[in-house]
Amino acid sequence: MIAMEKFFDFLDRRVAGPMSMVSEQRHIRAIRDGVISAIPFIIAGSFVLIIAAPPVPETTGLAIWAKAHIDQILVPYRMTFGLMSLYVCFGVGSSLARSYDLDGLAGGQLGVAAFLLSLTPKAIGDGVFLDLESLGSQGLFPAMILALLAVEVMRVCYKHNLTIRMPEQVPESVSKSFGAVVPAFTIMVVMALVSVVLGIDIIDIVRVGLAPLVTAGDSLPGVLVPAFLVVFLWFFGISGDSVVGSVARPIWLQYLSDNASAVAVGSPAPHIAPETFFQWFVSIGGSGATIGLVISGFLVGKAKYTKSITRAVAVPALFNISEPIMFGLPVMMNPFFVIPFLLAPLILCLVSWCAFSWGLVSYMAVQPPWTLPAPIGAFLATGGDWRSIVLCLLNILIATVIYYPFMRMYDRSQLKKEELEEPNE
Repeated sequence: MIAMEKFFDFLDRRVAGPMSMVSEQRHIRAIRDGVISAIPFIIAGSFVLIIAAPPVPETTGLAIWAKAHIDQILVPYRMTFGLMSLYVCFGVGSSLARSYDLDGLAGGQLGVAAFLLSLTPKAIGDGVFLDLESLGSQGLFPAMILALLAVEVMRVCYKHNLTIRMPEQVPESVSKSFGAVVPAFTIMVVMALVSVVLGIDIIDIVRVGLAPLVTAGDSLPGVLVPAFLVVFLWFFGISGDSVVGSVARPIWLQYLSDNASAVAVGSPAPHIAPETFFQWFVSIGGSGATIGLVISGFLVGKAKYTKSITRAVAVPALFNISEPIMFGLPVMMNPFFVIPFLLAPLILCLVSWCAFSWGLVSYMAVQPPWTLPAPIGAFLATGGDWRSIVLCLLNILIATVIYYPFMRMYDRSQLKKEELEEPNE
């Protein structure tokens, strides 16, 4: 027991602690907050795909109507999900600016300006057009990078007083607007030089540079590594979802966008592992697939504490909220649960990845709200594939089997404690 405590202490100081610090780094936090700020548009827009491709036979009236009106149905999708890079760009710029105590609105606007100036309009007939794909998943990483750079330009300008200062009598909103003139002009000149004069396609450069990383995230190791890191950090009380999501969520979001774009035009979705892969088939009941732990508690619980805590955390677990059982049982830093807590997500990743890669379940192109019960969320995420419900239920069963013997040992230990305490009382 002492050796195990020393081992946990070593991991906490040497591994978990530094990773937590990285997740709170200013620029990574801005990217995380920017992506999260766009989630309402992503969820709302992705649901339109269910209407555009309803989960009913193609010969039914609803399917025929949807096919005939596909262009009109997809307009809300293209203006929300399809423009995700714009929403994320503004969110990243605003978050980073506020972390420097600068105007968040100006930071977001400067980020969007830098991103739009990196695009090359195309002349078609009498009009000039921007490619919508560049404003969707293809432009996601450039949008985040340019938003960070734009705010850094803004910070440097303010730091060295390279701004237009207005008299104190001028309203604050007007003063802030003039204060952003010099940063805006600097960004405009630099981006015009890069994109127009030098003809450098920033989006294409970033896309090619990140291609190996994007490809790796769809592989079996690519899903096992983040799944392990999430629960590894959670075991030490650090929100693994926040830490890992800060780095991986932009890639997961690109996967989901690529899948949605493919489904919108009737093509097969290309990616196995957007974030919904983990949400609905791995982190069922919350991080660590703790729904299996809750079910095990109901099956074997004899100790008063086990029964009471299991009843208390059951409803949150149904809606994928794991904090009550994580800190209430607790799972965190509990030697009884270290093995199943780390093992269950890896097994579920393996089973789910094989099911998707073998074509047993449709790929996901919709992002339902994460608080839905897992089978319902899985059904919606896959566009209404009933096989996703079967896979989700199978994973719940697997998680329960993994947790069962360890919960039984834990319950017996609690029961012995209660038996020893009763005579004293």
